[in-house]
Formats: sequence, C-alpha cells, structure tokens
Amino acid sequence: MREGLFIKKGKDRWEQIEQDRDVPADETASNFTRLINDLGYAKTFYPTSKTTAYLNALASRIYLSIYQNRRERSNRLLQFVKTDLPLIMYRHRLIMLFSLCVFAIFFSIGFFSSAHDPAFIREVMGDEYINMTERNIEEGNPFNVYSSMSSFYMWIEIMRNNITVSIMYFFKGLFLGIPSILSLGKESIRIGAFEQMFYARGLGQQAIVTVLLHGILELTAIIITCGAGVVMGTSFLFPKTGTRLQAFRNGAKDGVKIILALVPVFIVAAFIEGYITRHYKMPLYMSLPILLLTGGFITWYFVIFPFVVSGRQLQTARSQHA
Repeated sequence: MREGLFIKKGKDRWEQIEQDRDVPADETASNFTRLINDLGYAKTFYPTSKTTAYLNALASRIYLSIYQNRRERSNRLLQFVKTDLPLIMYRHRLIMLFSLCVFAIFFSIGFFSSAHDPAFIREVMGDEYINMTERNIEEGNPFNVYSSMSSFYMWIEIMRNNITVSIMYFFKGLFLGIPSILSLGKESIRIGAFEQMFYARGLGQQAIVTVLLHGILELTAIIITCGAGVVMGTSFLFPKTGTRLQAFRNGAKDGVKIILALVPVFIVAAFIEGYITRHYKMPLYMSLPILLLTGGFITWYFVIFPFVVSGRQLQTARSQHA
C-alpha cells in the first residue's frame, strides 16, 4: 500500500484518538490496539517516514496515559503476606511435609542414640559445650547458656547467625536439594541429643518448655528453609508444560520469597531467645501464653491459611467460568 493511501485510510481515526482525551477505558484499550497495529505496519513499510514517527509518539502518549492512571495496589507487602506466600506454601506443601518428616526422624535418631550411647552426644555437641552444661546443671542453672551475655547482644548475634545459616541451607539446595536435607538432618540430630541430655537428668519437661519458647518459631523456620532449598533444587526435574530452565527460575523465585518471608520469624525468635528464654525459671502460666501464641501463629499461617487462600482462589476461578 502506498504511504499516501495508508495515511488517507487512517488519518481521521488518528486525529480522533489524538483529540479525545477522556474516553472510557475499553475504548482507550481498543484504540491503543489498533494504533499499535498501524504503527507496526508503518515501521515495516515506511520505517523512516514522518508518519511512523507520528504514530509512535501517539501510541507512547496513550500507553503512558493507561499506565500512569492505572490503579496500583495500595500495599504490595500486604498482598504478598495475605495471598502470594500462602499460595507458594500450598503449592509446595508436600515438600514442606517431607522436610518436617526429615526433622522428626533425625530428631528421634539423635534422642535415642544419646540414650543408648552416652558418648554420642559429645561427638555431636562437642566436649566443651557438654562440660559447660554439666557444670550449669550441678550449680542449679541448667539453661544458664541463655543468659551468658547481654540480652541485646544475644538477640543481634542469634538473629545474624540464624539468618546467615538459613541462607546457606537454602542455597545448598541447588544440588537437587540433597545438601539442604542433610543439613536439616544434622541439625535435627543435635537438637534430639540436646533434649535427651536434659531428659536423662530429670529436666526433660523444663528443657522442652525452655527450648520451645523460641524454638517453635526458630525450628519451624529452619524446616521451611530447608524445604525451600528442596523446592529450588528439584524444580527443574518436573518442568510440566514449560522448559526446565523456566521451571528452575520459578522454583528459585518461590524459594527466595519463602526465605525473605522467614526473616521476620528469625528476628522475633532471636528476640524471644535473647530477652525471654533467659528467664526459664518463670512459672508455666507465664510461658504458656508465649507457646500458644507462637504455636498458633505457625499452625495458622503456614499450615491452615494456605489451604484457606487456595480454596478462595479456586472458588473465584469457578465463579468466573460459571
């Protein structure tokens, strides 16, 4: 088509688009689509023409008007917390369940191995730590390790250490997730051996309460962290309809989002360990609200809420296609 004929056919419509600034959204979208088609044609057959430059400028103006006036989400962080992360947890719920089972199995191994072989705990925890703990027990302060430094310094140091370790556990998952699971297994054995050491001395109940004050949050975060590593490391094995590279990218994105969401959990867990766990001799009625609050949060947000959000999404999708 000659350029003159092309201009003649589209001139009136282009001028109308340029003059009509306030039109309904549907009409704006339709005009933009047709204008893009005209611009594509002009770039193909008249690349250096003034007509092409005119259409490009007009399309750019409409594009900016659409996206500048688009209603943005008021709180992207709230959207992530309320919808995005729960859906990620639901999508990978079987991997998270597997990670939890690994923790339970290796915790049991650590606990019962220490019960049958007293030397086992020294191999796992180290002589220095065991000797210190035994002295504390003899002095009547079995969990004095939690008050060995100032509350603030302990909070910051534990927070830094836990976040650093969690990132390491996550990136170990690059190798099919196996190193992440092995790290979780080793940590679980240590915790099991630690608990058995106090149980053997008649301090089992106090050890459970003391550790769980911060451990409900901290241990859950570690379990989920290693699960996120498995999500990333195994994502390319089951690409579904996309390529393996796309599947790996999606798995890595999901894993990173999980890790970022766990940072506040580690911060709160470290705060409890630094400021509250040191008062392990406080009566149970003071510890119980903390245990119920942290346990309730973990159960609701990471176990129940993902099913709730997924159910809502499914119901919405069905209603739209009804």
